[in-house]
Amino acid sequence: MLIYTSDHSLYCAKLRILLRHKKLSFQEAPPPGGGGSQEYLAIVPSGNIPALVDGDLILTDSEVIAEYLEEKHPEIPMLPDTVIGRAKCRERSRFADTRLEPALRLTFAHVDPETRDSAAISLAHAQIQKQLIALGHMLGRAGLSPDRLWMGDPGTIITLEWIALFEGPVVPKLDWPASVRTYQNQLSQHAAVRDEIDAYRPEMLGYLREKGAA
Repeated sequence: MLIYTSDHSLYCAKLRILLRHKKLSFQEAPPPGGGGSQEYLAIVPSGNIPALVDGDLILTDSEVIAEYLEEKHPEIPMLPDTVIGRAKCRERSRFADTRLEPALRLTFAHVDPETRDSAAISLAHAQIQKQLIALGHMLGRAGLSPDRLWMGDPGTIITLEWIALFEGPVVPKLDWPASVRTYQNQLSQHAAVRDEIDAYRPEMLGYLREKGAA
């Protein structure tokens, strides 16, 4: 399998955790010609990153790719074996993609201190705090064992890592729910998470330095 990735992409890191956990062999490559190039669009018409090439199949969207890999390679399952468990797992995935990450994304245009809009950062801080509290409540009622790595976890943990990195250099101090801190600590015990964060953190720090925030 080949995945087209970019160095800083949160969603690429999310996908790599899943691939690592399922012990699937894969190769990475940057989009030919760069993201948005005609060369890449000829392969991946949407231009999305990450994109998976598996034989004749080309898939985009990290959630779609995750579901595909779960069905094709169920030997190390990342979805529970109950209807409610699978629903809760997917709820966590959707929350990370549609609530938590978009709150973080509000900061991206303002990482550079030289061009930072303090009002925009205040709004982003409020939204991130709101979603951390919501995640804390969600974790308290999810009923998913922390001994397993679920499909909803990779995107959530990578987003939390970015938020933690931005706390201080980009956004003011946050009030982290205890359940979210516990969740982070539990996920760091999984080799796939630990290995990806170890490999990905230099890219994260490089992004901060590039923007003058570190």
